[in-house]
Amino acid sequence: MLYKPSLPADGRIQEILRDKIVNPLRQNGFVAAKSMMDLRYQLTEKGQSSSFATSEKDPEEFLNLIMHRILGLEPLLKLQSGRLKEQECYCYQIFMDKQESLVVPNVQQLVEHSFLTSDLKLVEIPSCFILQMPRFGKEYKM
Repeated sequence: MLYKPSLPADGRIQEILRDKIVNPLRQNGFVAAKSMMDLRYQLTEKGQSSSFATSEKDPEEFLNLIMHRILGLEPLLKLQSGRLKEQECYCYQIFMDKQESLVVPNVQQLVEHSFLTSDLKLVEIPSCFILQMPRFGKEYKM
């Protein structure tokens, strides 16, 4: 998806994602802060949001903006809660109650618990399943 032809205005953003964020993350396991700021500045310059370079953003905001508006991708996940209408999204944020005494669970346990407590089901098997780990405000992050 990072090699997919893009609009000329978004080409620089796609290049930063591919060459300065995704590839270093694969090779080194981390991304330099300067690379993330380059992406934030490009998103701000392109008019996507005036606060991407100055404010903390939720990862889901980045993913929605990049996947939908920059890369033009269809949502990756189709979820259904109970008998309600299905929902489409690019990532799934794991929800759970804050439990200070919880022994550290693995990712599968977190996903299963979140799906069960929210009565969620996958409508179809996704080609990619991006997870956002649980957070509890600025004070506590799991």
